Amino acid sequence: RCGGSLALSGGVFYAANTSVQRAAGISDTAEAMYRFYMALNHYRLDAPVIRRLSVDATTTFEWLISLGVNFPESQLYAAGLDGVRRGHRARGLGKEIADALEGAVGTHASVDVALRSRVTGLQRAADGSVSGVDVDGQQVSAGAVVIAAGGFGGNPELVSRYLPRTALYGDLVWYIGAPTNRGDGIAMGLALGGTVAGIDTGSIMLTPAFGKDFEPYTPGWFLTVSHEGRRFADEAIDYAISSNLVRQLPGAECFALFDEQARVSSRPATMASKDQGNAYPFASWTAERLAEMADAGKVLRADSLAVLADKAGIHVARLLNTVETYNRDCDAGQDSVFGKPANLLRPLRSPPFYAVRLRPAVIGVTGAGLRTDADARVLDACDVPIRGLYAAGETVGGIHGEVYIGSGGMIASAITYGRIAGEGAARHCQGSPETS
Repeated sequence: RCGGSLALSGGVFYAANTSVQRAAGISDTAEAMYRFYMALNHYRLDAPVIRRLSVDATTTFEWLISLGVNFPESQLYAAGLDGVRRGHRARGLGKEIADALEGAVGTHASVDVALRSRVTGLQRAADGSVSGVDVDGQQVSAGAVVIAAGGFGGNPELVSRYLPRTALYGDLVWYIGAPTNRGDGIAMGLALGGTVAGIDTGSIMLTPAFGKDFEPYTPGWFLTVSHEGRRFADEAIDYAISSNLVRQLPGAECFALFDEQARVSSRPATMASKDQGNAYPFASWTAERLAEMADAGKVLRADSLAVLADKAGIHVARLLNTVETYNRDCDAGQDSVFGKPANLLRPLRSPPFYAVRLRPAVIGVTGAGLRTDADARVLDACDVPIRGLYAAGETVGGIHGEVYIGSGGMIASAITYGRIAGEGAARHCQGSPETS
């Protein structure tokens, strides 16, 4: 059925200057969103593409509301790293958005939806423009084509090619999306002269490698250090940035440290995302699970911090100094280094001590894909639009940088550029100018 990854998602839409924000008394602008988006990724993104997204996400969001999607004010939260509440969660999560879009399609008698039909290639007319698709051995003519075939997370070969830093983690790498997201749309665009943008970008998340447990947030009550024995961030930092930080560390990994008292007190609770009540389970961070993984050798355990550091390959003397400072801050109820919330400060004093190796190996969103312009037109190697060919969603590259903007960024870009692509394709078929 229709829906794809959207129907399985948390249903968050990232946008600025919305009616829901205004009702909550929040003053925000598309320009502020654009500036944050670009600064977060050191301006290594296509500025016109991101500016168009920042502006059109607002109208697209209001359009979804007009289709019947309910975005409660109570589910508006700071989905990014700048603290602005731009994350709009649909009451019925991603399924509600997907159902509304499918319902809107159903109101147009001229629209046909062909399920269980695999497109294997694109057709091209004598003048070079795209003229249709090949579907299960049949040719279907079209005035224009929009490729919205998802990403490539289900294709290990493309993961190695387009996410090389993530692929280095080998068997630890796994993808939370459907295995059918194997990059078919990207391959079809490349066959017609398109190019790839956004290599090694997207949303990659940390994993303790206990199993296929998707936990976008870690509980934050442990102490994280690098092989150098130093803390490098607030342990409760947003997943959108933590993975990229860890990839910059020696060995491209870090360790979550805690003592027996912290392990015993860990419960199968949930954490509220920011202060808006969006809860995520911590299946890997319960007393029983951690003990089980320690017995299995997946969690390092030792009766002293020095021995634990030696097992993990952590600089012993520096770690002991780091823990001494951290314990002193725990006693004072104030993190003097990174300002972590006081309720997450737990000292390391009660043996045995534990170390969980964390690596950024879970693929949430693949950021590499076809290079497009601000009108969703697929570009060739000279940055010239391929006539009649458009792309949207995870098939597009260069929308997401090394640091994912936050929850809702993928849904906002997919639906916003889906509309832009559809409008451009319609103008192309009518012989009108394609740019807005």
